[in-house]
Amino acid sequence: MNIRTQWPVLSLATALAAGLLTGCGTSTDDSAGTGHPVVMGMSDDVLATDPASGYDPGSWMLFDNVFQTLLSFPKGGTEPGPEAARQCSFTDAATKVYSCTLEDGLKFSNGDPLTSKDVKYSFDRMLKINDAAGPAIMFPMLGSVATPDAKTVVFHLKYPDATFPSKIASGAGSIVDHKEYPAGALRKDGKAVGSGPYKLDSIGPDKAVFSVNTAYKGTARVRNSGVTLRFFHGDQGALKRALLGHRIDLAYRGLAAADIAGIDNDTSTGNGIDVIEGSSAEVQDLVFNMKDPVAGRLGVRKAIAYLLDRDALVSKVYDNTATSLYSIIPAGITGHDTSFFDTYGARPSAARAAAALRAEGITGKVKLTLWSTPSRYGPATDDELKTIAQQLDTSGLFDATVKSVPFAQYEKDIAAGKYGVYVKGWVPDYPDPDNFTAPFFGKGNVLDNHYDNSTISDRLIPATAAQSDRSSTVGDYGRLQDIVAKDIPLLPIWQAKQYALAGDNVYGLEYCLDASTVFRFWEISKG
Repeated sequence: MNIRTQWPVLSLATALAAGLLTGCGTSTDDSAGTGHPVVMGMSDDVLATDPASGYDPGSWMLFDNVFQTLLSFPKGGTEPGPEAARQCSFTDAATKVYSCTLEDGLKFSNGDPLTSKDVKYSFDRMLKINDAAGPAIMFPMLGSVATPDAKTVVFHLKYPDATFPSKIASGAGSIVDHKEYPAGALRKDGKAVGSGPYKLDSIGPDKAVFSVNTAYKGTARVRNSGVTLRFFHGDQGALKRALLGHRIDLAYRGLAAADIAGIDNDTSTGNGIDVIEGSSAEVQDLVFNMKDPVAGRLGVRKAIAYLLDRDALVSKVYDNTATSLYSIIPAGITGHDTSFFDTYGARPSAARAAAALRAEGITGKVKLTLWSTPSRYGPATDDELKTIAQQLDTSGLFDATVKSVPFAQYEKDIAAGKYGVYVKGWVPDYPDPDNFTAPFFGKGNVLDNHYDNSTISDRLIPATAAQSDRSSTVGDYGRLQDIVAKDIPLLPIWQAKQYALAGDNVYGLEYCLDASTVFRFWEISKG
């Protein structure tokens, strides 16, 4: 099994103190765009081509490759470096004014120049549209954007946020052409015009076609002549057959865990498929509606926490292609700890679960429905929830059932407060502990579970966001996670490993699988 190599990274404190500065390279080496085209299959759909909307893995994959951001995450790195910007830095001690200078000669794929006007327009537009399925939720701190000249962009923040560089380095910071995108509405034609390494030539129900953007000027070195994405819409069997039949060059996101393990352990000759493993910060949580008449009772949530056997679940459902998670913040990210392990242990305890229910005045079996959605958070999600229900029922304390609905209905019902217990997956926007805490426990949290703790939302989240030295936040993040482990608005279940499966003539995938979650088309080559 090929294991991703960890590359050295620059600390955020150093980057903020010195400013993010480099002579920004270009993709003009002789090999750029001259390799073979690559065909990739995945089960995720691309739900949006307009960066003011999509907030899903498929859409962000498109954004990361078609659009530029001021900063970007280098391969293997978790701290942003320059991309469309030559230099960026906070210009005040309070980390409330952030200034960037653009690289010379930037152009969109249609030939239009990219200037500070486009950067300001992109952020103003995203915030104005404020799409419910978009990334505007990531920028409550952004007060205004100024453009002193064509190459300078100045962000004025309402309050300190040392994670702002990471946020604008994510897909949420995608820069659009002000001539191509309406100011107050989403683009509806399915097209995309950016300045990134690739152009979107076409997108339909079953595939998206990308060609190399010869106008691109940035840090990426393109090692192929284009990428075609084939969408399998959650059909694991069809994705596997296409891979083994070499009708696609690689598969990413969507193969069943048993298929990954089976292909990896296949010692037969002639398979011609390599399994590439990388690190990941993707997590999955069981979420509790704090206003639900059953799940809203602390004793019920404690009982579930005492009965959840993560190791057995990961082994049975995911064939150990994930790891048990006892922390809100995953391993590999600053602030990771074992608060849920320390509080509830790793082994299920029916005795402690029963005691928690008795303390709540509950003596009979607890009737409970676990809600799932079949593919959005992975093809094994329904099986995962059924396994959890079985673990609860085996204790004799619960009568649990599982119901699964399509994602669109799932989201509507959660927002309406119809579910007591439901699953949520999270692929981070940027690799910082802030992205695993502020969206879940800050004001207007994305879980829609009616959890509010003023110590977390009013003190700990603002305090950690203001710290440029991210290592100094460990204590506060530890306190935050101890509070969450005590209140149990959610239960962390597992942390994913990233896998790509590819023909043995496909190279570079180890540079696409890291905690930044950026899948870099340009790193893939085919012999």
